[in-house]
Amino acid sequence: MTASFDPSTVGTELRKVRLAYLVSHPIQYQAPLLRRIARASAIDLTVLFGSDFSVRGYKDRGFGVEVAWDTPLLDGYHSEFLRPLRDTGGVSPTTPISRGILRRLQLSDGSPAFDALWVHGYASINSLQAILAANALGIPVLLRAESWLADRARSPLTLALKSAFFKLLGKGISAVLPIGTVNAEYWAHYFGTSVPQFLMPYAVNNDYFAELTAAAAPREQELRAELGLSADRPVILFASKLQQRKHADHLFEAYSRLIKDTPPARRPYLVVVGDGEQRAQLEAQARDLDLEDVRFAGFRNQSELPRFFQLADVFVLPSRHEPWGLIVNEAMASGCPVVASTDVGCHADLITDGVEGCVFPVGDIAALTQALRQVFSSPETPATMGEAARRRISAWTYEQDVQGLQRALAATTRMTKDW
Repeated sequence: MTASFDPSTVGTELRKVRLAYLVSHPIQYQAPLLRRIARASAIDLTVLFGSDFSVRGYKDRGFGVEVAWDTPLLDGYHSEFLRPLRDTGGVSPTTPISRGILRRLQLSDGSPAFDALWVHGYASINSLQAILAANALGIPVLLRAESWLADRARSPLTLALKSAFFKLLGKGISAVLPIGTVNAEYWAHYFGTSVPQFLMPYAVNNDYFAELTAAAAPREQELRAELGLSADRPVILFASKLQQRKHADHLFEAYSRLIKDTPPARRPYLVVVGDGEQRAQLEAQARDLDLEDVRFAGFRNQSELPRFFQLADVFVLPSRHEPWGLIVNEAMASGCPVVASTDVGCHADLITDGVEGCVFPVGDIAALTQALRQVFSSPETPATMGEAARRRISAWTYEQDVQGLQRALAATTRMTKDW
């Protein structure tokens, strides 16, 4: 159900589509995408943030450390911070809550200030009040979120209430912007065919990671020396928040099994990048399993990750309940194969088992061990899989995002006739 739209036909003499994007706060993963959308000739983008806590610096609950991102979050696009009614320095259904969303969406004469509103997520007071305000003004609403059907357990009553909620919500949504296959299945389940879908895939700045990874190659031995790694042994990488649901503990157990039948000269190191509530438990697990070749590198900013992707022979994400997993995109853009659980939502779009890496049933440590054995089945296999990963992710880009967004706008806004 997509409208035919060729961005190259948009004339510079035509008025751009005025698009408002409502999101809780500046997000490091989104900033490059917003810069790319701002350069689109057909779109006049205004980003409306509910909070500035990520710009000020904050303590990330998952990492358990003070975070100040070392990449620009606000450059290259127009943004505004809405007046706060409630802002606790985090994100939940009840924070942030902003004042004056209705007034911001209209001009002084009461007419709509925007041709469309794009909302990130639906499960917050801010998102719902923005959707209602846009509906009152006759502004089409585009909805994007990470949701999927492989959700945490819900009671029959909760599921019934959720279905009723979506029946009402669907009346106020003009189109959804699925990030991938499992997300598209979610929207189809709750909205059926009543709300059209326009793929706007979850992507990262592939060129950024590829370039920084290539630049890191001449300095690989510096990082090996920093971590105490010998020059000629392979590396398994885990990089994420050290939380229970990320299941680094499953990787530790699989790694312990792997190295028991691996010759010492080919035995991989396990490098853990990240911090969080489970770190002490993981350090104790490493001691209990006598894992002398595990290295904890601590929290690293996004700009440092390509050094670790370049070092690694394989990246592993054994998470439970990971609706997408953008770090998989980053690893693949860096030419690193990926072993991911079936609960990492992006695997359906990005990983063919045995090609760009491996996919194993979440929680199955024996299968995870076997996946690692497959990656290291020959000295050449990691590089072969890594090149396949690079090729696969090269077709999953911001350009696709812009095209999907433009198709959604062409199908839902009153500007369609001008295009």
